[in-house]
Amino acid sequence: MTSQSGWIVLAAYQPDAELFARQLRSIQEQTLRDWTCVISVDGDAETVRRVLADTVGDDTRFRVIADGTRRGFYLNFERGLLEVPADAAWVALSDQDDYWYPGKLALLVGRLEDAPLASGQARLVRHPSGDVTGVTDRAFVGGAQLVLANQVTGSLCVFRGALLATALPFPRVPTRVETHDHWLAVVAATYGDLAIVEDVVQDYVQHGANVYGDPSQQKAMGLIETIRETLAKARRYEGSASPLAVLRMFFLVQVGWRQVIVEVLQMRGRSVAPDVLAAFGRRRRLRPLRRLQREAEAMGIMVRRSSWEYLIGWFSGSLTGGRRRAHAFAVRAGSATATR
Repeated sequence: MTSQSGWIVLAAYQPDAELFARQLRSIQEQTLRDWTCVISVDGDAETVRRVLADTVGDDTRFRVIADGTRRGFYLNFERGLLEVPADAAWVALSDQDDYWYPGKLALLVGRLEDAPLASGQARLVRHPSGDVTGVTDRAFVGGAQLVLANQVTGSLCVFRGALLATALPFPRVPTRVETHDHWLAVVAATYGDLAIVEDVVQDYVQHGANVYGDPSQQKAMGLIETIRETLAKARRYEGSASPLAVLRMFFLVQVGWRQVIVEVLQMRGRSVAPDVLAAFGRRRRLRPLRRLQREAEAMGIMVRRSSWEYLIGWFSGSLTGGRRRAHAFAVRAGSATATR
């Protein structure tokens, strides 16, 4: 096997042994067999190493990286991707508790001839009941809509290894809003249109320990819950729950993260479409954003409440110097270099 084959990056954190073993077997049984699977462990690796040894035996395609450090899911995926060689042909991301159908990799890797990133659909399965609650309906409707409302789930996609030259290191924003799949999807869209097929390629397991479950399975937070979560984030990341701190946090979660994405892409030499710059760049304007929001609502990829929360974030930034602050985060990320 050469580094020009495929690489799978699996992020693990205190996995359920039964679900983890099932996922490992589903990866091992893929019809496309030329790959290396890097398991990046967040925190203690005892369970991961034990289940791996019991499940895959002497299959040398699997290896574990772990140092006991707790990074959180976003930076744990980044650490795994940093292990991927620069000339890797393709990269797939994996959660620790899903179930891949045998032909998943073969199908999606085949689509990379014409697209920088390919994704399929998933059957939504509740654990432990096993109830099937639906099927995802992912779609690609353009780069601007992708920045506004992510349509790519990391565990469902495969992308060209060349994208990592732009994607690494991940940009940092001091909130819990950063998601690896949103960032990677927007990076991919600067290389060409994404290929999202209708084929169901895996089971997407939904349970109480999901960091982010499928959006269709999540209940919208009420106003009181939203306020409590924003206050908690402000205390954690801003060091205060003062009105000013809450406004800064609301801006970063809703608008600042997207500004950082766009600016970092430009700083790393990617061409960003004019409609993306108009709605999300440092010199963004409200009218192009509102047009995108209305289109997203009409297509069912954004609910009106989310649009209004985004607008609150927009005006929060106006009151707190959000554009300048997000630009500072972008400059820091744009000048960072990855060690691979």
